[in-house]
Parts: sequence; structure tokens; C-alpha cells
Amino acid sequence: MNPALAAGLQIALVVGVLALLYVPLGDYMAKVYGTDPDHRPRDLKVETVLYRLCRIDPRSEQTWYGYAGSLLGFSAAGVLFLYVLQRVQGVLPLGGDLAGVSPSVAFNTAVSFVTNTNWQSYVPETTMSHLTQMVGLTVQNFVSAAVGVSVAVALIRGFVRVSRGGEIGNFWVDLTRGSLRILLPLSLLVALILLSQGVVQSLRSGFDSTGLDGSAVTNALAPVASQEAIKELGTNGGGILAANSAHPFENPTPISNIVEIIALLLIPVCLTRTFGTMVGNRKQGLSLLAVMGILWSGMLAVTLAAESGTRGVAASAAGAMMEGKEVRFGIPGSALFAVSTTGTSTGAVNAAHDSMSPLGGGTVLLNMLLGEIAPGGVGSGLYGLLVLAIVAVFVGGLLVGRTPEYLGKKLGRRQVTLAALSVLVMPALVLIGTSITVILASTTGYMGNSGDPGTPQAIHGFSEVLYAFASASNNNGSAFGGLTVTSDWFQSALGVCMLFGRFLPIVLVLALAGSLVTEPRTAPTAGTLPTTGPMFAGLLTGTVALVAALTFFPALALGPIAEALQ
Repeated sequence: MNPALAAGLQIALVVGVLALLYVPLGDYMAKVYGTDPDHRPRDLKVETVLYRLCRIDPRSEQTWYGYAGSLLGFSAAGVLFLYVLQRVQGVLPLGGDLAGVSPSVAFNTAVSFVTNTNWQSYVPETTMSHLTQMVGLTVQNFVSAAVGVSVAVALIRGFVRVSRGGEIGNFWVDLTRGSLRILLPLSLLVALILLSQGVVQSLRSGFDSTGLDGSAVTNALAPVASQEAIKELGTNGGGILAANSAHPFENPTPISNIVEIIALLLIPVCLTRTFGTMVGNRKQGLSLLAVMGILWSGMLAVTLAAESGTRGVAASAAGAMMEGKEVRFGIPGSALFAVSTTGTSTGAVNAAHDSMSPLGGGTVLLNMLLGEIAPGGVGSGLYGLLVLAIVAVFVGGLLVGRTPEYLGKKLGRRQVTLAALSVLVMPALVLIGTSITVILASTTGYMGNSGDPGTPQAIHGFSEVLYAFASASNNNGSAFGGLTVTSDWFQSALGVCMLFGRFLPIVLVLALAGSLVTEPRTAPTAGTLPTTGPMFAGLLTGTVALVAALTFFPALALGPIAEALQ
């Protein structure tokens, strides 16, 4: 089939399914969370039991610092539990003769999965037991995604409510409802579809077979389908097998590939409808959706063009840009997956990003450096874009000489300061982490590409380090494969970036929600900047591009841009 036609059909299928599910799923999520306890469905029996066991009053409300304290405490407990589970897995059932995980890898992995990053500096088949995968990593895939949606919903309530007490909801209720009512049923559905396509689901450790060269081969087995479903739906990305979604046991067919792409885009896209429904103006959600769509389609167009191009007869005869890509997916399926996974903080891969062209690899790197808002992670994409919308409204207010307002709430110094600080966290982590790493002589040995300054190898080595810190700080988890990150420096530095990259913005966003909820609502006037329609979508898209361009252009010029120009 013609590559252009194949790309068009796959894109049309993905967009068509998302359009079909956009309204029902978006409205359902708005109903699940509600703006207050009186406007949400009754608790399920299992929810009531959980609340009683945990001594939680589902009718009570929390201020932003109570909400943030509960979230941080829950996440800290998750890191501790997952760390201990990895360390003692050798004496637990379903261990598969695997020993306990080393302290540095256990720390990095615990932080990684609790922060929804799923950065993996280990080989899953030979490191993690089935029990650790199911009870530890898979559970965190559910709850870390639910945490992201909870923060987004809390911020929406800050715009919708007017409360002198500053209550923005109940974290425990939002966490429970997100896990049981949204992520669990959707995961069951996606897992069944993947099973029908041949994704494996087994508690056996593996089976032996004979390779093409006649040698004996041991093929790993695992409960893959259940992990694969929530890994994509929750924008987590950690594979239960080392080859991730390029492995035929995780992603065997072009149909399963499309299903996984839809799964990782589904909730972030539909949350814009949830936002519009909860604020009582669905055009607001459509404006955010338009920005996400513009950025996603632009990145996809550049990546497809870069990966489809060949230079010379010899390159064309050798398959050109098929290096690092699975034949069953081809260039269109690989590019579509790469742009979607780096745009949603998922990090799952069905191809080797390190083998992409300089322009293609630089584009997926830039996709993360935009803040992963196109459409972003589960929950994190929405609240990240709302923070940038506040910045855009502030800039628009300066242009027209009026106090900025968004959704009926005036934006004062406190709100703009919190939004600006939230935006600055990720760039600071990426640039500081990258700069320290490249000047440390002890780290060059871990780069698959290193050499004299200015050489192609050194430039690509810099790109690998920049990609790693961009991935960790954005809670993405994908990587350029030429970089070995098993040293104590990388395990610690990337772990710190994952922690601060996840929780500092969350705390700032919750503080923003707490400051907004105490503000009175004001009626729009003739001088109010419209926040729906093409003009605002263009302003917000320009703000996103401008922030990323001004912040990261020097770093990109030293890496992917320099490599592409060579």
C-alpha cells in the first residue's frame, strides 16, 4: 500500500474513533467527578466499603493544602511500598527464581511508576517478578493516572466554585472514583480487544523454542494484556517486556497498534469535553481541544515527512528510515505512535526513537519540551494546558490594558505567579540536569555516542542526554536507546527529576485552584478577552510555541538541529 494512503487511513481511523467517543466519555467523566458532592452519582457499594475501611468521610471537602497533603502522603506511601516489594520479591510467591532488585534500580523504578513516568532502567523479563509487576507496577499504573485526573478536576472546581473556605474537593473520593469508575472498566475493555489480537496473558515464566539459526531460545511470558491496557490508557508507558510495544507479545498486529494509539489518546482528549461540561460552557473545552489538535497534527506532519524521506538510491534500496522500526507497523504506524506517546507523557514505544532521523527525533523531543499538552497525560495534559491558558490570558490582558479574567475569575498577581512557577519547573529540571551531566567526565562512558566536540557522535550523545532529562522531567519515560542509565548518577538524577517534575507542578496547580476558588465570579463585559473561538486558540497555541522556543532553542540547536544540518 502507498505509504501516504496508509498514513491517511490510520490517522482517519484514530481521529474517527476519538470523535465517536468524545462526547459520551467526556460527559461521563464530568458526571463521575461532579463539581460538588450534591452533583455526582451515589457511591457504589465497593466504594462505600473502601471509605469505611480507610475511615474516609466522602461528604467532607478539603482545602488545597489538605488535598495536596493527602496526595503527597499517598504517593510517598506508594514509593515506599513499591521499593520494599522490589527488594524482597525473591522470597515472595510468583518470583520466578528472580532475586531482589538492587537498591538504586528499586528506588528509580518506585519513583518512576508512582510519578506516572515508567522510566525503565532494567530488563523487565529478568528483573521483575510477576507479583511485583501485578501488585506493584500495575497498581501504580492505575492510581498514578487517577492522581493526575484528580488534580485536573480540582483545578476545574477552582474555576467553577466560589467558596470562602477554599474547598476544592476530596482527594480520596476523586482517586477512588477515577480508578474504579473510569480506568478499571476501560482497561478491561481494551485488554479484551488486545487479547483478541494475540497479546499474551500468562503467569508462566516462559517457554523454550528453536531460533532461526538452530540455537535454543527462551521466550518470556507474562500477564501482558492487563498491563498493556492500563499502560496506554493511563499514559504510563512501562512495558512488561523489554521491547515494549514493539514486542509481538505486547503489540502483535497493525490493529492492536491502532487500538493502543487510541487508548493513550482517549482520556486526555475527552477530558477537554469534561472541562467544558463542568464549567458550563462546552466551547471552552473545544478551544482547548483545537490547540491540542493543532500541535499534535503539526508534530505528526513533520515526523511523517522526516521519517518517510530517503536520500539517494542506496538508502532507498536498503530500506532507508526503516531502521529501528517494525515491518508490521511501517513508517506511518511508527510515526503516529511516536508523536502520540511523546505528546501524552506515555513513553511507550513501538520503534527505536534513537534510530529516527535527526529531524524526526528532534520533533518527538520537542513534543515533550512543549510540556506534553498535545494532548498530554491523563489529567496532567489538561491542567498543564489550563496553566498555559492563564499565561495566555495574562498576556492578552496586557495587550488590551485590562485585568486578565478567565472563566469569570480575575487573575491577580498570586494566580499568575503560581502559573508562571508551574511552567518554569520542567525547563529548569531539563536544562540543569542536562548541563551537569554533559560536563561530568564520569558520565561520558554511558553514552552510546560520544567523541570530540562538534563531531556527529558527540552531537547525538548530547541529544540522548537532553532527551533523557526531558523524558524524566515530563514524566514521559521514553528514551534514546544509545544512552545507558544504570549508573548511580543517572539513577539518582533522573529519579529526582521525576519526583520534582511531577509533584512540584501538582502542588502549584492545587495552590492555584485554592486561590481561584475564593475569588468571586464576575460577569463578562465588552472588554473581556474572549476565551473561545479561533482567536484565543491561536493566542494559546502561540504562547505554547513561544515559551518552548525561547526556553529550549539553544539546547535544541546544540543537539537535533545541529545534527540535522550536518
